[in-house]
Amino acid sequence: MMNRKFLGIGLAAVLLAGCGEHGGEAAAPGLSTPPSIVQVAEVSVQPLWDEEEVVGNVEAAQRAVLSAKVTGVIDAVKVAPGAPVKRGDILATIDAREIKARLDSAAAAQDQAQKDFGRIERLLQSGSSTRQEFDAATTRLRTADAAMVEARTMLQYTEITAPFDGVITRKLVEVGDLATPGKPLLEMENSSLLRFECEIPEALVDRVSMGAELPVTIDAAAAVLRGKVSEIAPSASAGSRTFLVKLDLPAAEKLRAGQFGRVRVPVRERPAVLVAEDAVVRRGQIESVFVVEDSAARLRLVKTGRKMNGSVEVLSGLSGGEKVVVKDAALLRDGVAVEVRP
Repeated sequence: MMNRKFLGIGLAAVLLAGCGEHGGEAAAPGLSTPPSIVQVAEVSVQPLWDEEEVVGNVEAAQRAVLSAKVTGVIDAVKVAPGAPVKRGDILATIDAREIKARLDSAAAAQDQAQKDFGRIERLLQSGSSTRQEFDAATTRLRTADAAMVEARTMLQYTEITAPFDGVITRKLVEVGDLATPGKPLLEMENSSLLRFECEIPEALVDRVSMGAELPVTIDAAAAVLRGKVSEIAPSASAGSRTFLVKLDLPAAEKLRAGQFGRVRVPVRERPAVLVAEDAVVRRGQIESVFVVEDSAARLRLVKTGRKMNGSVEVLSGLSGGEKVVVKDAALLRDGVAVEVRP
């Protein structure tokens, strides 16, 4: 009895298995995978310049160190570092009591010289004075006028004014300090006019010309700017054998004087294989693209180089002219059927 029971269970299992296999065979011919819709772009070969990077700094195009022209005690400092100023603003003043006294003396001397000149002139017209006395009076009046102009000019020097619109960057004196001719008091710069300054090796300086535009990368400002060459030093530095080159920079958000940057100097031109950056699939350290061949996507391992304007240079794996998938390439697998649509 037991053996018959087991035999019945086995036959039922075989029949069920057979039905399952028969059902699978019937469904298989009806299964079909539609081709993936893809967009492609042709791999191009274009001329490309090899470049070398030279480091430098962003500097203000207008900088000034404001110094005293007269001796005196600092009477007031009206600005602090970071303060914006306009051309002609008074930034600091020097005690002018001594110069004012000199101005008063010059004014008195001028007044007396004018009176003497008028008196001698009248006497000369009446014949009561000589030509020599008139010439002497004229000389004294001219001397008094010159002394007056000098005193007024010296008085103007007691006010330190801004030579241009800009920002105060350093304050080197305090109220009560003694100012002497040539002593720096303040430093300022025009932060709206910035330029990039770098030392270019003598082997590369021939690749740079006045007015040329070069790409300048400023990491702190997250910006890549087109710098225009405005100055090239006519001689090299004896110690480093480099030439000082300055490039005018356009205005950019977060761009500040003192920031570090790099400029790319073109060296030589060569043909390069370029592909759209979206076509490259990166999985870890492996880079690949999908090339459409005979309505199928074929995986192609590549090695990339420089990136520029949405394209990337392919150093190996492509030769130019191939059709590569440029949208959702990461979703494909090797050999899958595809249909190209615009």
